[in-house]
Amino acid sequence: MSAGPNTTRRAINVVQAFTSPGSIRLTSLPPLSLYVHFPWCVRKCPYCDFNSHEWKDDTFPEERYLDALRADLESALPLVWGRQVHTIFIGGGTPSLLSAKGLDRLLSDARALLPLDADAEITLEANPGTFEAAKFASFRASGVNRLSIGIQSFNEAHLKALGRIHDAEQARKAVEIAAKHFDNFNLDLMFALPQQSLDECRHDIETAISFAPPHLSLYHLTMEPNTVFAKYPPALPDDDASADMQDWIHERTRAAGYERYEVSAYAKPHRQSRHNLNYWRFGDYLGIGAGAHTKLSFPSKILRQARFKHPASYMDHALSPKESPIQEEREVGPRDLPFEFMLNTLRLVEGFPVHSFVERTGLALSAIEPALAQAEKRGLITRTIERIAPTELGQRFLNDLQELFLKDSKH
Repeated sequence: MSAGPNTTRRAINVVQAFTSPGSIRLTSLPPLSLYVHFPWCVRKCPYCDFNSHEWKDDTFPEERYLDALRADLESALPLVWGRQVHTIFIGGGTPSLLSAKGLDRLLSDARALLPLDADAEITLEANPGTFEAAKFASFRASGVNRLSIGIQSFNEAHLKALGRIHDAEQARKAVEIAAKHFDNFNLDLMFALPQQSLDECRHDIETAISFAPPHLSLYHLTMEPNTVFAKYPPALPDDDASADMQDWIHERTRAAGYERYEVSAYAKPHRQSRHNLNYWRFGDYLGIGAGAHTKLSFPSKILRQARFKHPASYMDHALSPKESPIQEEREVGPRDLPFEFMLNTLRLVEGFPVHSFVERTGLALSAIEPALAQAEKRGLITRTIERIAPTELGQRFLNDLQELFLKDSKH
């Protein structure tokens, strides 16, 4: 296949990325993941601030979108030549709306274009309202080896309040189908829901644990800007009630054999999300699809990119020989790198090895020493020669802890 003008232009850009002077010096590049964004869903949930668009029956152009994803990936290849991809995450939106044939094509294209790790973790997000046993068996046969199922609640009233398209029975059925075809799957649930009681929270978590999922993601409902809930806030449990829910969740999951390894992530042994761990350890990721974000490291700089958000604009730009699907691109400067690193790594209960700060940012640890000293004085972190980690207090007041490094990056 001959290179088109867009691919040639990207090749020139990548030569410049590797050879032009930068503001940092990296001795090695971090692991690389691939994120694929699917921007459609059946109905937009009132709490959702992700780049998702309601799927009208006659306006979902699956083939054209898959063409755009391949073109996007091809144009990005010069930026990642020779780098092995360790995980793939297909998120949305509701990517389980893809046909079995469409999903198979997507993964075939990825394998054809990228050096994929032989035991790569390949995750697909799924909505219980889209589960069909035969289709999910096909997804597994195509190479998906991990599902992340957006349950949110098993309570009918709460599902209705959250605008979900599935009911409690569909939620249970979806987990049964997942367990039949996948030995690795995650259940997403939220707590501190509108008018939720502690007993109702307990019932949701107990129901989830009864299916013995290898992984649980348990999120505190938050009012995100530019959502229906932000405009019309529902009545939520107060801080004391939500804290009681969170404390009970920590205790119950531990008793059930789950390790809390990140703010909202709980896993059975060796079942942590490898893809998300790469994010939280400040690894690299190539994001393709409408609104997808990318972080890529080069010997002397770290770049961030964002694709066009609207599906139509994204497809038009990705498929045009004279255009690029990338709407924004910027270098992450040395003043911003400490905060970006800490924003991710402090989410992990284990924190981070001291040497990884130098390896992933190209900066000396002295760049964050004032903020580290302040965090330690306030009891928000523990420090050894080898590792820095948030304390239990630091985990509870994570935003305050992270903010210390934002201030530090501006002085």
